[in-house]
Amino acid sequence: MASEPADSPLARARADSALWAQAPERGSATLVALGVFLALRIGRPLARLGLHLIAAYFFVFAPTARHWARDYLRRALGREPTAADRYRQVYAFASTILDRLYLLKGRDELFEVSSEGDALMLDTLARGAKGVFLLGSHLGSFALVSSVGGRRAGTKVAMAMYDAQAGLLMSVFNTIHAPHAPEIIPLGHLEAMLRIRDCLEQGKFVGMLADRTIGDVPAHIVPFLGAAALFPSGPMRVAAALRRPVFFMTGLYRGGNRYHAVFRQIADFSQPCPRGREAAVREGIERYAQLLEEYCRSDPYNWFNFYDFWHGARAPDEPSRAGPA
Repeated sequence: MASEPADSPLARARADSALWAQAPERGSATLVALGVFLALRIGRPLARLGLHLIAAYFFVFAPTARHWARDYLRRALGREPTAADRYRQVYAFASTILDRLYLLKGRDELFEVSSEGDALMLDTLARGAKGVFLLGSHLGSFALVSSVGGRRAGTKVAMAMYDAQAGLLMSVFNTIHAPHAPEIIPLGHLEAMLRIRDCLEQGKFVGMLADRTIGDVPAHIVPFLGAAALFPSGPMRVAAALRRPVFFMTGLYRGGNRYHAVFRQIADFSQPCPRGREAAVREGIERYAQLLEEYCRSDPYNWFNFYDFWHGARAPDEPSRAGPA
């Protein structure tokens, strides 16, 4: 296969998309452990009092992330975001991080959770599907879906993710000894596909975050919030190769202790693909991007990709902008 020219749109997008993985994680294992210790000892109501300090620090001292968050909100809201809009997004992010600790400890009683689409997902399993792929994103709380959703369905959840995504998450799991933490399958290793297949054969949900690309991984450019964006094709290709149903999922934070879990079917590769597998994979990626856009518009403050997601592309009628602000 011929390589992409260095100055092609796809090559430039790949180069830019790798930047999020190269950014250092904020915080350290010691700070994570201290934060977890305090949050679990003082309880959620008191712990939430400190969220404004954390959100304000991030809002003030992360100018690059603030710039790209503003770019996203402009697209999702259809207007120039106010400072209140931008802060609200950061505060929602901090809230879902805190709530992840309680969900992993099995403290479901702390939350008021509504849902849609879970009946269809359970019906898919009841009709004999051996495991289901859940494609999530950095929209809302995956912990809500994997923790609450998995236990409601009476099945277990495994998360397949790259090492760059898994580092701090595994640190949290080890710190809190979470009984409901999902199994982690590190991607980029030869045995990853075998572990994914084994989990599916055991009837587990296998979750993957499908809205970020890393370097030269297979990807497609599709429309998203008014401009071209790069989405990885790997998760959809794995589902197609293993012939499993695929569901879009997210746990939307609605303020206070309220969440809304969403499950929407994207594709069913357990059935023959009359247009061919490659066309079905492409259609699945486009459907995923459409659903992600739908919920970015309905719940705009739930999007937590604080980098140049569009790799320099501009929405229609949007003036060029240079550099963080």
